[in-house]
Amino acid sequence: MVAVAFLLNMAFSAVPTPLYVLYQQRDGFSNLMVTIVFGVYAVGVIGSLFLGGHLSDWVGRRRVFVPALLANAASAVVFIVDPSLAGLIVARVISGVSVGLTTATATSYLAELHASARPSASQRRAEAVATGSNLGGIGFGPLAAGLLAQFAPAPLVLPYVVFGIALVAAAVAVALSPETVRRPDQPPRYRPQRIAVPVGARPLFYAATLAGLAAFAVFGVFNSLVPSFLAGTLHQSSHAIAGAVPFAAFAGGAAAQMLGAGRPAPVLLRWSIPTVTVGLSLTAAAMWSSSLAMFVVGGVVAGAGAGLVFKGSLAVAASTAPAGSRAEVLAGFFLGAYIGLSVPVVGLGVVTQYVPARDAMLVFAALAAIAIAASVSAVTRRSTPQEGRRRNTPRGASTTAPAA
Repeated sequence: MVAVAFLLNMAFSAVPTPLYVLYQQRDGFSNLMVTIVFGVYAVGVIGSLFLGGHLSDWVGRRRVFVPALLANAASAVVFIVDPSLAGLIVARVISGVSVGLTTATATSYLAELHASARPSASQRRAEAVATGSNLGGIGFGPLAAGLLAQFAPAPLVLPYVVFGIALVAAAVAVALSPETVRRPDQPPRYRPQRIAVPVGARPLFYAATLAGLAAFAVFGVFNSLVPSFLAGTLHQSSHAIAGAVPFAAFAGGAAAQMLGAGRPAPVLLRWSIPTVTVGLSLTAAAMWSSSLAMFVVGGVVAGAGAGLVFKGSLAVAASTAPAGSRAEVLAGFFLGAYIGLSVPVVGLGVVTQYVPARDAMLVFAALAAIAIAASVSAVTRRSTPQEGRRRNTPRGASTTAPAA
């Protein structure tokens, strides 16, 4: 039930993806406004990560996860009752807060439940479930919303109603699940999550963070502007297709992470460079040739490459943390990653106001591929054999993107 709740919460964060085109048609939104609505989500995620992402270690998993699920259900209500631009922004911020509280909490909860049920088993199964729930959920959301928008009535209402009800049911299920954290007799004094990176490890950390930033930028484009590109450049007006393409990209990322489980981070990072380069090349070429099939294939390959980049770079960043400071180091990594989720995508939205989308996508694909190749090369160049042996994702740390 925790895995299902995790999947639903991450899925809802991407439900608006195939619906942005409808908002554009109704209210005349530009691509820039779509990216701004998408980008404010990152503000909510970052804020809640640093203000409350660590609280479940103190108060228990359920006490954080249940309110997070209900917060996303509340954002569904805002989407329904106030579909104006201001309402969309408020709803997206609330959804970001929910996801920021969920990612580390649910990932740790799954690892602890698995360890309690199978204390002698490997954590690989729990990591695979967390990966499937996280990236799989982000892909499932637009797929379900696109199908509902295409084949059911009230496309700007029904998807939020369905997921809102599901999130409330998931909150009840999690509330009835066993707790895995024993609350201390003397609760620690509250403080926001600190960001700390050891001085000697900063070059390696910065290189890994840049790689994570570039990977998030790739995922961000598929979760924001791709439906507009499909409608405007490829002349595909189907809402089902608008949801299926982001699903394919995130499914590619989840599959690549699962297939790469157990592989050293440097190996994953080396695989990622040709994979993401080919994927982005196909995606850009598809917009010039108006080939939907090539666009879908490019999305799957690019998503797989970005998933490998993120998994490997997160493991590298975690390996730079001294004992007792892992959460602080990862907080810094996710700050950089979420800058990648918002700033490059908003920049792309600005560019599309002045040049054709296919030209803008070609430039973005080239810059993203170069950024990933340069940062991955910097990571592998600065790595030492000892760090390579340590570079496995720590138990309880998410190996997936907290939602794009």
